[in-house]
Amino acid sequence: MKLARDTWLIFQRQLQLLLRNPVWVFVGVFQPVMYLLLFAPLLKPALNAPTQAAAYKIFVPGLLVLLAIFGGLFQGFGLIAELRAGVIERSRVTPVSRLALLLGRSLRDVVSLIVQAVIITLLALLFDLRVSLVDLLLAYLMLALIALMTSAVSYGIALKVKSEDALAPLMNTVAQPVLLLSGILLPLTFAPGWLQGIAEWNPFSWAVDGTRALFAGELGDDKVWQGLGIIAVLAAAGVVWAARQFARSVR
Repeated sequence: MKLARDTWLIFQRQLQLLLRNPVWVFVGVFQPVMYLLLFAPLLKPALNAPTQAAAYKIFVPGLLVLLAIFGGLFQGFGLIAELRAGVIERSRVTPVSRLALLLGRSLRDVVSLIVQAVIITLLALLFDLRVSLVDLLLAYLMLALIALMTSAVSYGIALKVKSEDALAPLMNTVAQPVLLLSGILLPLTFAPGWLQGIAEWNPFSWAVDGTRALFAGELGDDKVWQGLGIIAVLAAAGVVWAARQFARSVR
C-alpha cells in the first residue's frame, strides 16, 4: 500500500511538471509524424502492398515501437539534470520508497508515450488505416511495457554515469543496432537469412512482429504473445535493476 501511495505521489508530481511544459510531448512526436506523412507514402510500391492502407499496417506499428524505444532511452537526461539540481539528494531525507522514485517517473513516461501513440494512430486513420479496438489496446500495452523498460534502464544508467557527455554516446550506440535489427521501418522478411538470424536475438524485433500482427487483426498469432511475454520479462528485469540503482544513490 505504501509503495502504491508513494508511486502515485511521485507520478502526480512528475506529470504536473510535464503538463507545465507540454511542448515536449509534441516535440517527441514531431519526427514520427514526419515519417508518417513524408516517408510512409513511398512504401506501397516498395513493399508491393495491394493498397496504401496495407502499407500503413506494416509501417505504423514499427513507427510506434520506434517511438517507445527512443522516447524511453533518452529519459535519463532529465534525471541527470535533477541530480545536478540536488533533487535526488534531497530525497534521502524523505520516507518515500526508493522503488516509487523510479516507478513514478517511468509511469509518467508511459503516459506521455501513449498520448503520442494515440496522436499518431489518429493521423494514420486519415490514411485508411483500420484496426480493432481490442488489437489496438493490446498494441498499446506492448508499447507501454517497452517504454517502462527503456525508461527504467535509462534512469539506471544515468545514475551510473551521472553525465550527459557519457550518456548521449552510450544511448546512441545502443539505439542504432536496436533500430537496424528490429525491422522497425521495413520488415526483416526482405533481409538476407544471416541478418534475420541475428535479429531473432533482438527482443524488440519480437515486439515489432507482435505489434504488426495485432494491427493486421491476427490476435491469435504466436508472435503477439511471444512479444508480450519477452518484453514483460525484460521490463520487470529493467525495473528491478534500475530500482537498485535508485536505492544506492538515495541511500
